[in-house]
Amino acid sequence: MRAEIFRPVMRCRAGVRGRGNEAGMIEMMSQEILPVLFSTPVLYAELRGSREYPDIGGMVLFYKLGKGTVVVTDISGLPQGTGKCDGRVFGFHIHEGAACTGDVSDPFADTGGHYNPHGCLHPEHAGDMPVLFESRGKVWNAFYTERFMPQDVKGHTVVLHDMPDDFRTQPAGDSGMKIACGSIR
Repeated sequence: MRAEIFRPVMRCRAGVRGRGNEAGMIEMMSQEILPVLFSTPVLYAELRGSREYPDIGGMVLFYKLGKGTVVVTDISGLPQGTGKCDGRVFGFHIHEGAACTGDVSDPFADTGGHYNPHGCLHPEHAGDMPVLFESRGKVWNAFYTERFMPQDVKGHTVVLHDMPDDFRTQPAGDSGMKIACGSIR
């Protein structure tokens, strides 16, 4: 199965040698990123929705790659928009706390603030991640970051918020209520 997946990428790579950044990107994909996605993740978090959002569930996987981390997200059961042009966008962060517990007003209060070991302003927290775009109640996303290595976030939490991060508002991007959480292990 793996060979079948890599063949189209390898053909493309051979066809564009010497044409600039595209060749480098394809080579990196075939030699570095795709093999990582077929390996065992270093860490994972099983995401579960709050009482108000019990249908949310999924996985967040953390893979070591070079000097950084590939984060892969697969979530379903998300609240959906009602029309073709009103899909939902969700804030997505690593938080400092170790537990997905809380109280009636904030079921995930114990997650604390964004993971921010260097005391940076938002959106430069190590735990600030790209927003997630819902499609028919699901999200699949992968990105690379050098803001943290997998071992740095072990024991912390991943939190999904009901609003998109605006990447401006201090201290945490005005992402709204925490609607799902997972402990990173």
